[in-house]
Amino acid sequence: MTLLLQCKDITKSYGARTLFHSVSLSIFERCKLGFIGVNGSGKSTLLKIMAGLESANEGEVVGRRGLKVGYVAQDSPPLHATLKEILLGDLVSDPRDDYEKELLVEVSLKKMGFEQLDVLADTLSGGWRKRLEIARQLLKEPDLLLLDEPTNHLDLESILWLEKFLSLASFAFVVVSHDRSFLSKVTTNTAELGSCFPEGIFYLDVPYDRFVEMRTDFLEGQKQREGSLRSKARREEEWLRSNPKARTTKSTARIQEAGELLKELSAIKERNREKRVSIEFFASERETQKLLTAHNLSFSHGPKLLFEKLDFVLSPGSRLGLMGLNGTGKTTLLKILAGELKPMQGTLKYADDLKIVYFDQERFRLPQNSTIRTALATHGDYVHYQGREIHVVGWAQRFLFPSSLIDMPIDKLSGGERARLLIARLMLQPADLLLLDEPTNDLDIPTLEILEESLLEFPGAIILITHDRTMLSRITNQLLELGRGSKPHFYSSFAQWEEKKIELRVDKREPEEKREKEKPKAKRSWKEQKEIEELEKKIPELELTLKELHEELSSADPQLLHQLCTQVDKAQAELESCYARWHELLEK
Repeated sequence: MTLLLQCKDITKSYGARTLFHSVSLSIFERCKLGFIGVNGSGKSTLLKIMAGLESANEGEVVGRRGLKVGYVAQDSPPLHATLKEILLGDLVSDPRDDYEKELLVEVSLKKMGFEQLDVLADTLSGGWRKRLEIARQLLKEPDLLLLDEPTNHLDLESILWLEKFLSLASFAFVVVSHDRSFLSKVTTNTAELGSCFPEGIFYLDVPYDRFVEMRTDFLEGQKQREGSLRSKARREEEWLRSNPKARTTKSTARIQEAGELLKELSAIKERNREKRVSIEFFASERETQKLLTAHNLSFSHGPKLLFEKLDFVLSPGSRLGLMGLNGTGKTTLLKILAGELKPMQGTLKYADDLKIVYFDQERFRLPQNSTIRTALATHGDYVHYQGREIHVVGWAQRFLFPSSLIDMPIDKLSGGERARLLIARLMLQPADLLLLDEPTNDLDIPTLEILEESLLEFPGAIILITHDRTMLSRITNQLLELGRGSKPHFYSSFAQWEEKKIELRVDKREPEEKREKEKPKAKRSWKEQKEIEELEKKIPELELTLKELHEELSSADPQLLHQLCTQVDKAQAELESCYARWHELLEK
Protein backbone atom coordinates (compact mmCIF):
# COMPACT_ATOMS: atom_id res chain seq x y z
CA MET A 1 0.00 0.00 0.00
CA THR A 2 1.35 3.42 -1.00
CA LEU A 3 2.43 5.79 1.79
CA LEU A 4 0.85 9.23 1.31
CA LEU A 5 2.04 11.22 4.32
CA GLN A 6 4.19 10.61 7.35
CA CYS A 7 4.54 12.61 10.57
CA LYS A 8 7.95 11.96 12.11
CA ASP A 9 8.54 12.73 15.81
CA ILE A 10 6.27 15.80 15.83
CA THR A 11 6.35 18.00 18.93
CA LYS A 12 4.14 21.05 19.42
CA SER A 13 4.11 23.52 22.30
CA TYR A 14 2.45 26.83 23.06
CA GLY A 15 4.64 28.59 25.59
CA ALA A 16 5.10 26.28 28.57
CA ARG A 17 2.22 24.07 27.49
CA THR A 18 3.22 21.01 25.43
CA LEU A 19 0.34 19.53 23.44
CA PHE A 20 2.19 16.42 22.28
CA HIS A 21 5.77 15.21 22.16
CA SER A 22 7.57 13.15 19.50
CA VAL A 23 4.40 11.81 17.88
CA SER A 24 4.66 9.76 14.67
CA LEU A 25 1.83 8.80 12.32
CA SER A 26 1.64 7.35 8.79
CA ILE A 27 -1.27 7.74 6.36
CA PHE A 28 -1.58 5.28 3.48
CA GLU A 29 -3.59 5.30 0.26
CA ARG A 30 -7.34 4.65 0.76
CA CYS A 31 -6.92 4.93 4.56
CA LYS A 32 -10.09 6.11 6.32
CA LEU A 33 -8.74 7.24 9.66
CA GLY A 34 -10.80 8.34 12.63
CA PHE A 35 -8.70 10.62 14.87
CA ILE A 36 -9.79 11.01 18.50
CA GLY A 37 -8.45 12.29 21.82
CA VAL A 38 -9.43 14.37 24.83
CA ASN A 39 -9.96 18.10 24.42
CA GLY A 40 -6.66 19.93 24.51
CA SER A 41 -4.61 16.92 23.37
CA GLY A 42 -3.81 18.68 20.08
CA LYS A 43 -5.88 16.84 17.45
CA SER A 44 -6.84 19.97 15.51
CA THR A 45 -3.31 21.32 15.79
CA LEU A 46 -1.77 18.12 14.42
CA LEU A 47 -4.31 18.17 11.58
CA LYS A 48 -3.23 21.74 10.72
CA ILE A 49 0.42 20.69 10.80
CA MET A 50 -0.41 17.85 8.39
CA ALA A 51 -2.20 20.37 6.15
CA GLY A 52 0.80 22.71 6.21
CA LEU A 53 -1.14 25.47 7.99
CA GLU A 54 0.98 25.34 11.17
CA SER A 55 4.56 24.37 11.85
CA ALA A 56 5.85 21.93 14.46
CA ASN A 57 8.44 22.85 17.10
CA GLU A 58 10.28 19.62 16.33
CA GLY A 59 9.98 16.83 13.79
CA GLU A 60 8.82 16.90 10.19
CA VAL A 61 5.92 16.01 7.91
CA VAL A 62 6.91 14.19 4.73
CA GLY A 63 4.42 13.75 1.90
CA ARG A 64 4.58 11.68 -1.25
CA ARG A 65 5.86 13.61 -4.24
CA GLY A 66 2.99 15.56 -5.80
CA LEU A 67 0.65 14.83 -2.88
CA LYS A 68 -2.53 16.96 -2.92
CA VAL A 69 -4.08 17.62 0.48
CA GLY A 70 -7.51 19.13 1.20
CA TYR A 71 -8.46 20.58 4.58
CA VAL A 72 -11.96 21.29 5.94
CA ALA A 73 -11.84 23.39 9.12
CA GLN A 74 -14.36 23.23 11.99
CA ASP A 75 -15.72 26.66 11.13
CA SER A 76 -15.36 28.68 7.95
CA PRO A 77 -15.71 32.44 7.54
CA PRO A 78 -19.00 33.56 5.90
CA LEU A 79 -18.70 34.33 2.18
CA HIS A 80 -21.11 36.76 0.53
CA ALA A 81 -21.04 35.29 -2.97
CA THR A 82 -22.87 32.62 -4.95
CA LEU A 83 -21.75 29.00 -4.84
CA LYS A 84 -20.59 29.17 -8.44
CA GLU A 85 -18.62 32.39 -7.87
CA ILE A 86 -16.85 30.92 -4.83
CA LEU A 87 -15.70 27.78 -6.62
CA LEU A 88 -14.69 29.66 -9.76
CA GLY A 89 -12.67 31.98 -7.52
CA ASP A 90 -10.86 28.92 -6.15
CA LEU A 91 -9.87 28.04 -9.74
CA VAL A 92 -8.37 31.44 -10.67
CA SER A 93 -4.86 30.02 -10.99
CA ASP A 94 -6.01 26.80 -12.69
CA PRO A 95 -4.69 26.50 -16.27
CA ARG A 96 -7.97 25.12 -17.66
CA ASP A 97 -10.11 27.30 -19.93
CA ASP A 98 -13.34 28.96 -18.75
CA TYR A 99 -15.61 26.26 -20.21
CA GLU A 100 -13.73 23.47 -18.44
CA LYS A 101 -13.72 25.40 -15.17
CA GLU A 102 -17.49 26.02 -15.29
CA LEU A 103 -18.12 22.37 -16.09
CA LEU A 104 -15.89 21.25 -13.23
CA VAL A 105 -17.64 23.61 -10.79
CA GLU A 106 -21.08 22.39 -11.88
CA VAL A 107 -20.08 18.74 -11.49
CA SER A 108 -18.50 19.37 -8.06
CA LEU A 109 -21.57 21.16 -6.68
CA LYS A 110 -24.05 18.66 -8.06
CA LYS A 111 -22.07 15.81 -6.53
CA MET A 112 -22.60 17.53 -3.18
CA GLY A 113 -26.36 17.71 -3.80
CA PHE A 114 -26.64 21.39 -4.82
CA GLU A 115 -29.34 21.96 -7.45
CA GLN A 116 -29.06 25.76 -7.77
CA LEU A 117 -25.62 27.30 -8.27
CA ASP A 118 -26.58 30.96 -7.86
CA VAL A 119 -27.54 30.66 -4.17
CA LEU A 120 -25.66 32.99 -1.80
CA ALA A 121 -23.35 31.00 0.49
CA ASP A 122 -24.16 33.05 3.60
CA THR A 123 -27.83 31.97 3.36
CA LEU A 124 -26.97 28.28 3.67
CA SER A 125 -27.60 26.21 6.80
CA GLY A 126 -24.67 24.66 8.68
CA GLY A 127 -25.07 21.33 6.90
CA TRP A 128 -25.05 22.88 3.42
CA ARG A 129 -22.11 25.15 4.30
CA LYS A 130 -20.17 22.04 5.24
CA ARG A 131 -21.03 20.48 1.88
CA LEU A 132 -19.81 23.64 0.17
CA GLU A 133 -16.48 23.50 2.00
CA ILE A 134 -16.05 19.85 1.02
CA ALA A 135 -16.86 20.74 -2.61
CA ARG A 136 -14.19 23.48 -2.53
CA GLN A 137 -11.57 21.05 -1.27
CA LEU A 138 -12.56 18.37 -3.80
CA LEU A 139 -11.76 20.86 -6.57
CA LYS A 140 -8.12 20.21 -5.64
CA GLU A 141 -8.71 16.54 -6.48
CA PRO A 142 -7.02 15.62 -3.18
CA ASP A 143 -5.25 12.35 -2.49
CA LEU A 144 -5.87 13.05 1.21
CA LEU A 145 -8.73 15.01 2.77
CA LEU A 146 -8.43 16.28 6.37
CA LEU A 147 -11.72 17.04 8.15
CA ASP A 148 -11.88 18.69 11.57
CA GLU A 149 -15.13 17.99 13.45
CA PRO A 150 -17.27 17.93 10.27
CA THR A 151 -20.45 16.84 12.10
CA ASN A 152 -20.52 19.79 14.51
CA HIS A 153 -23.71 21.86 14.15
CA LEU A 154 -25.10 19.50 11.48
CA ASP A 155 -28.60 18.08 11.67
CA LEU A 156 -29.01 14.31 11.55
CA GLU A 157 -29.97 14.23 7.86
CA SER A 158 -26.74 16.04 6.94
CA ILE A 159 -24.69 13.66 9.09
CA LEU A 160 -26.26 10.66 7.36
CA TRP A 161 -25.41 12.23 3.99
CA LEU A 162 -21.80 12.82 5.09
CA GLU A 163 -21.54 9.22 6.32
CA LYS A 164 -22.63 7.90 2.94
CA PHE A 165 -20.33 10.29 1.07
CA LEU A 166 -17.24 9.33 3.07
CA SER A 167 -18.08 5.61 2.96
CA LEU A 168 -18.02 5.76 -0.87
CA ALA A 169 -14.97 8.06 -1.08
CA SER A 170 -12.10 6.84 -3.26
CA PHE A 171 -9.55 9.16 -1.59
CA ALA A 172 -7.91 8.75 1.82
CA PHE A 173 -9.15 10.91 4.68
CA VAL A 174 -8.46 11.74 8.30
CA VAL A 175 -11.49 12.85 10.31
CA VAL A 176 -11.35 14.35 13.78
CA SER A 177 -14.69 13.65 15.45
CA HIS A 178 -16.32 12.86 18.77
CA ASP A 179 -19.47 11.42 17.13
CA ARG A 180 -19.21 7.75 18.07
CA SER A 181 -21.90 6.46 15.70
CA PHE A 182 -20.39 8.45 12.82
CA LEU A 183 -16.88 7.12 13.52
CA SER A 184 -18.12 3.54 13.68
CA LYS A 185 -19.69 3.84 10.23
CA VAL A 186 -16.97 5.65 8.23
CA THR A 187 -13.60 4.53 9.61
CA THR A 188 -11.32 1.65 8.67
CA ASN A 189 -8.48 2.81 10.94
CA THR A 190 -8.46 4.67 14.26
CA ALA A 191 -5.84 6.67 16.18
CA GLU A 192 -6.05 8.33 19.58
CA LEU A 193 -3.75 11.13 20.67
CA GLY A 194 -3.02 11.14 24.39
CA SER A 195 -0.36 11.14 27.09
CA CYS A 196 -1.66 7.80 28.44
CA PHE A 197 0.05 5.97 25.55
CA PRO A 198 3.80 5.16 25.46
CA GLU A 199 4.37 6.93 22.11
CA GLY A 200 1.80 9.66 22.74
CA ILE A 201 -0.52 8.05 20.18
CA PHE A 202 -2.33 4.72 19.85
CA TYR A 203 -3.00 3.55 16.28
CA LEU A 204 -4.85 0.44 15.08
CA ASP A 205 -5.96 -0.73 11.63
CA VAL A 206 -9.53 -1.29 12.85
CA PRO A 207 -12.80 0.74 12.79
CA TYR A 208 -13.71 2.85 15.81
CA ASP A 209 -16.05 0.38 17.54
CA ARG A 210 -13.40 -2.37 17.50
CA PHE A 211 -10.75 0.16 18.49
CA VAL A 212 -12.62 0.98 21.72
CA GLU A 213 -12.48 -2.68 22.81
CA MET A 214 -8.79 -3.09 21.96
CA ARG A 215 -7.88 0.24 23.60
CA THR A 216 -9.55 -0.91 26.83
CA ASP A 217 -7.56 -4.15 26.74
CA PHE A 218 -4.33 -2.21 26.12
CA LEU A 219 -4.88 0.20 29.03
CA GLU A 220 -5.83 -2.67 31.33
CA GLY A 221 -2.63 -4.45 30.32
CA GLN A 222 -0.67 -1.25 31.00
CA LYS A 223 -2.14 -1.10 34.52
CA GLN A 224 -1.19 -4.73 35.12
CA ARG A 225 2.31 -3.92 33.86
CA GLU A 226 2.48 -1.13 36.45
CA GLY A 227 1.56 -3.59 39.20
CA SER A 228 4.24 -6.03 38.04
CA LEU A 229 6.88 -3.29 37.85
CA ARG A 230 5.87 -1.99 41.27
CA SER A 231 6.52 -5.40 42.86
CA LYS A 232 9.82 -5.82 41.06
CA ALA A 233 10.91 -2.27 41.94
CA ARG A 234 10.14 -2.92 45.61
CA ARG A 235 12.46 -5.95 45.60
CA GLU A 236 15.24 -4.01 43.85
CA GLU A 237 14.94 -1.09 46.28
CA GLU A 238 15.19 -3.52 49.22
CA TRP A 239 18.34 -5.02 47.67
CA LEU A 240 19.83 -1.58 47.12
CA ARG A 241 19.19 -0.60 50.76
CA SER A 242 20.12 -3.86 52.50
CA ASN A 243 23.24 -5.04 50.66
CA PRO A 244 25.73 -2.14 50.41
CA LYS A 245 28.80 -4.38 50.77
CA ALA A 246 27.73 -6.52 47.81
CA ARG A 247 27.71 -3.52 45.47
CA THR A 248 31.02 -4.27 43.83
CA THR A 249 31.77 -3.66 40.19
CA LYS A 250 30.12 -7.01 39.47
CA SER A 251 26.73 -5.64 40.58
CA THR A 252 26.98 -2.39 38.57
CA ALA A 253 24.77 -3.83 35.82
CA ARG A 254 22.06 -4.69 38.34
CA ILE A 255 22.17 -1.17 39.77
CA GLN A 256 21.74 0.26 36.27
CA GLU A 257 18.86 -2.12 35.56
CA ALA A 258 17.19 -1.05 38.82
CA GLY A 259 17.52 2.58 37.75
CA GLU A 260 15.91 1.85 34.38
CA LEU A 261 13.17 -0.11 36.13
CA LEU A 262 12.32 2.80 38.44
CA LYS A 263 12.36 5.17 35.47
CA GLU A 264 9.93 2.94 33.53
CA LEU A 265 7.68 2.60 36.59
CA SER A 266 7.54 6.38 37.01
CA ALA A 267 6.61 6.83 33.33
CA ILE A 268 3.91 4.17 33.36
CA LYS A 269 2.42 5.54 36.61
CA GLU A 270 2.13 8.96 34.95
CA ARG A 271 0.44 7.44 31.88
CA ASN A 272 -2.01 5.47 34.02
CA ARG A 273 -3.03 8.52 36.03
CA GLU A 274 -6.61 8.93 34.84
CA LYS A 275 -7.94 12.46 34.48
CA ARG A 276 -11.71 12.64 34.23
CA VAL A 277 -14.19 15.48 34.28
CA SER A 278 -16.48 15.48 37.33
CA ILE A 279 -20.04 16.27 36.19
CA GLU A 280 -22.99 16.17 38.59
CA PHE A 281 -25.87 18.58 38.02
CA PHE A 282 -27.24 20.26 41.11
CA ALA A 283 -30.91 19.27 41.37
CA SER A 284 -33.42 21.01 43.60
CA GLU A 285 -35.49 19.06 46.13
CA ARG A 286 -38.76 19.62 44.27
CA GLU A 287 -41.41 16.89 44.56
CA THR A 288 -43.96 18.35 42.13
CA GLN A 289 -45.08 15.81 39.52
CA LYS A 290 -45.81 18.40 36.81
CA LEU A 291 -42.92 20.74 36.17
CA LEU A 292 -44.12 22.24 32.89
CA THR A 293 -47.26 21.88 30.77
CA ALA A 294 -47.32 23.10 27.16
CA HIS A 295 -50.69 23.37 25.44
CA ASN A 296 -51.47 24.20 21.81
CA LEU A 297 -48.11 25.91 21.15
CA SER A 298 -47.59 27.44 17.71
CA PHE A 299 -44.77 29.51 16.27
CA SER A 300 -43.96 31.00 12.88
CA HIS A 301 -40.77 32.51 11.53
CA GLY A 302 -41.99 35.07 9.02
CA PRO A 303 -44.26 33.22 6.59
CA LYS A 304 -42.85 29.83 7.64
CA LEU A 305 -44.90 27.90 10.20
CA LEU A 306 -42.45 25.94 12.37
CA PHE A 307 -44.96 24.03 14.52
CA GLU A 308 -48.54 24.22 15.74
CA LYS A 309 -50.89 22.46 18.17
CA LEU A 310 -47.95 21.22 20.24
CA ASP A 311 -48.89 19.64 23.60
CA PHE A 312 -46.66 17.93 26.16
CA VAL A 313 -46.10 17.61 29.91
CA LEU A 314 -42.70 17.42 31.62
CA SER A 315 -42.37 15.67 34.97
CA PRO A 316 -39.31 14.68 37.04
CA GLY A 317 -37.54 11.95 35.03
CA SER A 318 -38.86 13.17 31.64
CA ARG A 319 -36.08 13.15 29.03
CA LEU A 320 -37.36 14.58 25.77
CA GLY A 321 -35.15 14.59 22.68
CA LEU A 322 -35.88 17.11 19.90
CA MET A 323 -35.36 15.93 16.32
CA GLY A 324 -35.57 17.64 12.95
CA LEU A 325 -33.55 19.35 10.24
CA ASN A 326 -31.77 22.64 10.94
CA GLY A 327 -34.30 25.46 10.76
CA THR A 328 -37.33 23.40 11.85
CA GLY A 329 -37.70 25.16 15.22
CA LYS A 330 -35.83 23.03 17.78
CA THR A 331 -33.80 25.90 19.26
CA THR A 332 -36.81 28.21 18.93
CA LEU A 333 -38.85 25.81 21.11
CA LEU A 334 -36.14 25.81 23.79
CA LYS A 335 -36.09 29.61 23.80
CA ILE A 336 -39.88 29.65 24.23
CA LEU A 337 -39.63 27.26 27.19
CA ALA A 338 -36.81 29.35 28.68
CA GLY A 339 -38.96 32.48 28.39
CA GLU A 340 -36.74 34.20 25.80
CA LEU A 341 -39.46 34.05 23.12
CA LYS A 342 -43.24 34.08 23.31
CA PRO A 343 -45.34 31.55 21.40
CA MET A 344 -47.64 32.90 18.67
CA GLN A 345 -50.40 30.83 20.21
CA GLY A 346 -50.85 28.49 23.16
CA THR A 347 -49.97 28.50 26.84
CA LEU A 348 -47.15 27.41 29.12
CA LYS A 349 -47.81 26.52 32.75
CA TYR A 350 -44.77 26.31 35.02
CA ALA A 351 -44.58 24.79 38.51
CA ASP A 352 -44.10 27.36 41.25
CA ASP A 353 -40.52 28.67 41.44
CA LEU A 354 -39.41 26.35 38.64
CA LYS A 355 -35.62 26.46 38.22
CA ILE A 356 -34.52 26.23 34.59
CA VAL A 357 -30.91 25.88 33.43
CA TYR A 358 -30.35 26.58 29.73
CA PHE A 359 -27.23 25.37 27.88
CA ASP A 360 -26.94 27.70 24.88
CA GLN A 361 -25.75 26.22 21.58
CA GLU A 362 -23.88 29.38 20.62
CA ARG A 363 -22.14 29.69 24.03
CA PHE A 364 -23.31 33.32 24.30
CA ARG A 365 -23.70 33.00 28.04
CA LEU A 366 -19.97 32.86 28.67
CA PRO A 367 -18.84 36.35 29.72
CA GLN A 368 -16.56 37.83 27.11
CA ASN A 369 -13.30 39.62 28.03
CA SER A 370 -13.13 37.40 31.09
CA THR A 371 -10.94 34.60 32.48
CA ILE A 372 -11.74 31.09 33.70
CA ARG A 373 -11.50 32.36 37.29
CA THR A 374 -13.94 35.26 36.88
CA ALA A 375 -16.31 33.21 34.69
CA LEU A 376 -16.72 30.68 37.52
CA ALA A 377 -16.45 32.91 40.60
CA THR A 378 -17.93 36.30 39.77
CA HIS A 379 -17.44 37.54 43.35
CA GLY A 380 -14.41 36.40 45.34
CA ASP A 381 -12.44 33.15 45.07
CA TYR A 382 -15.14 30.63 46.01
CA VAL A 383 -18.10 29.00 44.27
CA HIS A 384 -21.22 27.71 46.03
CA TYR A 385 -22.25 24.14 45.18
CA GLN A 386 -24.88 22.08 47.02
CA GLY A 387 -24.61 24.25 50.13
CA ARG A 388 -20.80 24.14 50.25
CA GLU A 389 -18.09 26.66 49.42
CA ILE A 390 -15.41 25.33 47.06
CA HIS A 391 -12.33 27.28 46.02
CA VAL A 392 -12.51 28.29 42.38
CA VAL A 393 -9.19 26.55 41.60
CA GLY A 394 -10.52 23.26 42.97
CA TRP A 395 -13.79 23.66 41.06
CA ALA A 396 -11.92 24.37 37.81
CA GLN A 397 -9.73 21.30 38.33
CA ARG A 398 -12.87 19.13 38.36
CA PHE A 399 -13.24 20.11 34.70
CA LEU A 400 -9.58 19.49 33.83
CA PHE A 401 -8.50 23.13 34.04
CA PRO A 402 -5.16 23.10 35.91
CA SER A 403 -4.33 25.88 38.32
CA SER A 404 -1.79 27.26 35.83
CA LEU A 405 -4.64 28.09 33.42
CA ILE A 406 -7.08 29.60 35.93
CA ASP A 407 -6.38 33.15 34.70
CA MET A 408 -6.39 32.29 30.99
CA PRO A 409 -8.73 34.52 28.91
CA ILE A 410 -11.84 32.75 27.62
CA ASP A 411 -11.15 33.77 24.04
CA LYS A 412 -7.95 31.68 24.16
CA LEU A 413 -9.84 28.45 24.98
CA SER A 414 -10.65 25.75 22.43
CA GLY A 415 -14.26 24.90 21.58
CA GLY A 416 -14.16 21.85 23.86
CA GLU A 417 -12.69 23.83 26.75
CA ARG A 418 -15.42 26.47 26.38
CA ALA A 419 -18.06 23.72 26.45
CA ARG A 420 -16.56 22.30 29.66
CA LEU A 421 -16.40 25.79 31.20
CA LEU A 422 -20.05 26.44 30.38
CA ILE A 423 -21.06 23.13 31.99
CA ALA A 424 -18.98 24.09 35.06
CA ARG A 425 -20.96 27.36 35.33
CA LEU A 426 -24.35 25.78 34.77
CA MET A 427 -23.73 23.06 37.37
CA LEU A 428 -23.51 25.74 40.06
CA GLN A 429 -27.21 26.51 39.53
CA PRO A 430 -29.85 24.26 41.12
CA ALA A 431 -32.18 22.96 38.40
CA ASP A 432 -35.56 21.32 37.95
CA LEU A 433 -35.41 21.48 34.16
CA LEU A 434 -32.32 21.28 31.94
CA LEU A 435 -32.63 22.74 28.43
CA LEU A 436 -29.61 21.45 26.50
CA ASP A 437 -28.99 22.75 22.98
CA GLU A 438 -26.19 20.72 21.34
CA PRO A 439 -24.18 20.16 24.55
CA THR A 440 -22.04 17.53 22.79
CA ASN A 441 -20.46 19.92 20.28
CA ASP A 442 -16.67 20.06 20.83
CA LEU A 443 -16.73 17.65 23.80
CA ASP A 444 -14.30 14.74 23.73
CA ILE A 445 -15.56 11.16 24.01
CA PRO A 446 -14.60 10.55 27.70
CA THR A 447 -16.39 13.77 28.70
CA LEU A 448 -19.42 12.78 26.60
CA GLU A 449 -19.67 9.47 28.43
CA ILE A 450 -19.46 11.17 31.84
CA LEU A 451 -22.05 13.76 30.78
CA GLU A 452 -24.38 10.91 29.75
CA GLU A 453 -24.01 9.24 33.16
CA SER A 454 -24.74 12.54 34.92
CA LEU A 455 -27.87 13.14 32.82
CA LEU A 456 -29.12 9.61 33.49
CA GLU A 457 -28.80 10.28 37.24
CA PHE A 458 -30.39 13.76 37.13
CA PRO A 459 -33.80 13.52 38.87
CA GLY A 460 -35.40 16.51 37.14
CA ALA A 461 -36.62 16.88 33.54
CA ILE A 462 -34.40 17.26 30.47
CA ILE A 463 -35.02 18.54 26.96
CA LEU A 464 -32.12 17.65 24.70
CA ILE A 465 -31.10 18.73 21.20
CA THR A 466 -28.15 16.75 19.87
CA HIS A 467 -26.96 15.09 16.68
CA ASP A 468 -25.16 12.47 18.80
CA ARG A 469 -27.21 9.32 18.13
CA THR A 470 -25.46 7.40 20.90
CA MET A 471 -26.52 10.00 23.47
CA LEU A 472 -30.08 10.17 22.11
CA SER A 473 -30.42 6.40 22.38
CA ARG A 474 -29.05 6.28 25.94
CA ILE A 475 -30.65 9.37 27.49
CA THR A 476 -34.10 10.04 26.04
CA ASN A 477 -37.34 8.28 26.93
CA GLN A 478 -39.36 10.26 24.38
CA LEU A 479 -38.59 12.00 21.07
CA LEU A 480 -40.35 14.91 19.42
CA GLU A 481 -39.74 15.44 15.69
CA LEU A 482 -40.32 18.87 14.20
CA GLY A 483 -40.34 19.81 10.54
CA ARG A 484 -42.30 16.93 9.00
CA GLY A 485 -45.27 19.12 8.26
CA SER A 486 -46.52 21.55 10.88
CA LYS A 487 -47.85 18.72 13.05
CA PRO A 488 -45.33 17.46 15.65
CA HIS A 489 -44.62 13.72 15.86
CA PHE A 490 -43.76 11.90 19.10
CA TYR A 491 -41.79 8.63 19.42
CA SER A 492 -41.01 6.49 22.43
CA SER A 493 -37.37 5.88 21.47
CA PHE A 494 -34.69 6.67 18.91
CA ALA A 495 -35.04 3.13 17.55
CA GLN A 496 -38.76 3.73 16.87
CA TRP A 497 -37.93 7.00 15.08
CA GLU A 498 -35.41 5.15 12.87
CA GLU A 499 -37.99 2.49 12.02
CA LYS A 500 -40.52 5.17 11.06
CA LYS A 501 -37.99 6.93 8.82
CA ILE A 502 -37.34 3.66 7.02
CA GLU A 503 -41.06 3.14 6.50
CA LEU A 504 -41.46 6.64 5.07
CA ARG A 505 -38.53 6.19 2.71
CA VAL A 506 -39.29 4.24 -0.47
CA ASP A 507 -37.65 0.89 0.11
CA LYS A 508 -36.36 -0.06 -3.32
CA ARG A 509 -35.23 -3.50 -2.28
CA GLU A 510 -38.26 -4.65 -0.34
CA PRO A 511 -38.52 -8.46 -0.28
CA GLU A 512 -41.10 -9.92 -2.63
CA GLU A 513 -42.65 -12.01 0.18
CA LYS A 514 -43.48 -8.87 2.21
CA ARG A 515 -45.01 -7.12 -0.79
CA GLU A 516 -47.20 -10.10 -1.52
CA LYS A 517 -48.52 -10.14 2.06
CA GLU A 518 -49.33 -6.42 2.04
CA LYS A 519 -51.25 -6.34 -1.24
CA PRO A 520 -53.64 -8.66 -2.99
CA LYS A 521 -52.30 -11.05 -5.60
CA ALA A 522 -52.01 -9.39 -8.99
CA LYS A 523 -52.60 -11.15 -12.25
CA ARG A 524 -49.54 -10.67 -14.38
CA SER A 525 -48.70 -12.28 -17.63
CA TRP A 526 -45.68 -14.53 -17.97
CA LYS A 527 -44.04 -11.80 -20.06
CA GLU A 528 -44.59 -9.14 -17.35
CA GLN A 529 -43.24 -11.43 -14.62
CA LYS A 530 -40.18 -12.10 -16.75
CA GLU A 531 -39.71 -8.33 -17.22
CA ILE A 532 -39.82 -7.79 -13.43
CA GLU A 533 -37.10 -10.41 -12.93
CA GLU A 534 -34.92 -8.78 -15.60
CA LEU A 535 -35.41 -5.32 -14.06
CA GLU A 536 -34.46 -6.61 -10.62
CA LYS A 537 -31.19 -7.86 -12.11
CA LYS A 538 -30.58 -4.73 -14.15
CA ILE A 539 -31.24 -2.12 -11.43
CA PRO A 540 -28.30 -3.18 -9.17
CA GLU A 541 -26.03 -3.28 -12.23
CA LEU A 542 -27.01 0.28 -13.17
CA GLU A 543 -26.47 1.48 -9.59
CA LEU A 544 -23.00 -0.07 -9.61
CA THR A 545 -22.26 1.60 -12.96
CA LEU A 546 -23.34 4.98 -11.54
CA LYS A 547 -21.11 4.53 -8.50
CA GLU A 548 -18.11 3.73 -10.72
CA LEU A 549 -18.82 6.74 -12.95
CA HIS A 550 -18.98 9.05 -9.91
CA GLU A 551 -15.61 7.68 -8.75
CA GLU A 552 -14.16 8.37 -12.20
CA LEU A 553 -15.46 11.95 -12.01
CA SER A 554 -13.37 12.51 -8.86
CA SER A 555 -10.12 12.12 -10.77
CA ALA A 556 -11.11 12.56 -14.41
CA ASP A 557 -9.02 14.36 -16.97
CA PRO A 558 -10.68 17.70 -17.92
CA GLN A 559 -11.09 16.55 -21.51
CA LEU A 560 -13.16 13.58 -20.33
CA LEU A 561 -15.41 15.50 -17.96
CA HIS A 562 -18.09 16.34 -20.53
CA GLN A 563 -18.17 12.75 -21.80
CA LEU A 564 -18.39 11.34 -18.26
CA CYS A 565 -21.17 13.78 -17.28
CA THR A 566 -23.14 12.66 -20.34
CA GLN A 567 -22.67 9.03 -19.33
CA VAL A 568 -23.78 9.80 -15.76
CA ASP A 569 -26.93 11.59 -17.00
CA LYS A 570 -27.73 8.70 -19.36
CA ALA A 571 -27.21 6.05 -16.67
CA GLN A 572 -29.27 8.04 -14.15
CA ALA A 573 -32.13 8.46 -16.65
CA GLU A 574 -32.08 4.76 -17.48
CA LEU A 575 -32.07 3.83 -13.78
CA GLU A 576 -35.05 6.08 -13.07
CA SER A 577 -36.87 4.63 -16.07
CA CYS A 578 -36.23 1.10 -14.82
CA TYR A 579 -37.50 1.96 -11.34
CA ALA A 580 -40.62 3.61 -12.78
CA ARG A 581 -41.39 0.55 -14.93
CA TRP A 582 -40.64 -1.81 -12.04
CA HIS A 583 -43.11 0.02 -9.73
CA GLU A 584 -45.70 0.12 -12.53
CA LEU A 585 -45.51 -3.66 -12.98
CA LEU A 586 -45.67 -4.30 -9.23
CA GLU A 587 -48.82 -2.17 -8.91
CA LYS A 588 -50.67 -4.39 -11.35
